[in-house]
Amino acid sequence: MTQATIQDQPIPLSRGATTTRLGGWGIATMLLSVPVLVPLATVAAGLFHQDREIWQHLVDTVLGIYVVNTVLLALCVGVGTLLLGVGTAWLVTMCRFPLSRQLNWMLLLPLAMPNYLSGYAYTDLLQFTGPVQSALRAVTGWQHGDYWAPEIRSLGGAAVVMSLVLYPYVYLLARAAFLAQSVCVLEAARTLGRSPWRSFVEVALPLARPAIVGGLALALMETLADFGTVSYFGVDTFSTGIYRTWFALGEPVAATQLAALLMLCVFTVLVFERASRGPARFDHTTQRWQALPGYRLRGLAAIGAFAACVLPPLLGFAVPAAHLAKLSLEQGDQLRLSSSSNWRATA
Repeated sequence: MTQATIQDQPIPLSRGATTTRLGGWGIATMLLSVPVLVPLATVAAGLFHQDREIWQHLVDTVLGIYVVNTVLLALCVGVGTLLLGVGTAWLVTMCRFPLSRQLNWMLLLPLAMPNYLSGYAYTDLLQFTGPVQSALRAVTGWQHGDYWAPEIRSLGGAAVVMSLVLYPYVYLLARAAFLAQSVCVLEAARTLGRSPWRSFVEVALPLARPAIVGGLALALMETLADFGTVSYFGVDTFSTGIYRTWFALGEPVAATQLAALLMLCVFTVLVFERASRGPARFDHTTQRWQALPGYRLRGLAAIGAFAACVLPPLLGFAVPAAHLAKLSLEQGDQLRLSSSSNWRATA
């Protein structure tokens, strides 16, 4: 029998191996997915309810606003988290500059700050009666209308606040992907005439793409599901529309349909990303591995890298946390104070 004939013959699979695969991990995965699939199926079933009157009312009035604001917010937060997360992950992984090792964990601090608390802190800081604009008017003598200030309670303000809080999702997975890469791959790109920047764009980023997309998906899920921040900033998205339709209009079926439409958009984005890869595979094809070197930065390059890595945790965690602590010390818990005063008056 020739070698070609041997290779053309199918290799039989043992029944025991198939049974073990399906009976072990397969059944465990199916059981673990049930708690997730049940609410998803319930929401998806809302698409088949026949309630044309309330749905037509939503289409004629607010559905377009929900779609546009949600898409714009997701795009802005996606771009912001990608720039902050991937950029800082590459800097602290490949470069050495002052406090670079400490910044490895400091860049994760914004995960401890909820979106709505950060939004509340920045609104109180940057609004017209806040300390920033009040200090500016006191120093310059300007009045209302004499200067331009960004409107914090807007879609752009919500996108900036969310990006500063959610970028660690991308940073954490991107850094792990960069650390798993070997210097052998980057050196091979350099020997082929690629500059450090082109090696990063054409080699390091494609290899880290699945991890980066995973972190971006987590950030976008958090953005789409957020209600407190967008409601406080006055941005009408699908999450605020679902809440209003259910509780204000008293239409749970229409609210479920909005949620199903939002879920359908999310699945469409995930399928589009997977289809955009095509047959390409993003993994290492060699068993040789060598730790990545640390490029020591000096002068303006070191200052720029330090500023780029210290500003995200400073703006995403330190500033809102410090302002909230200041408000707590100055004003205290007003509800508790009022309850204590009522108790003393009653006594």
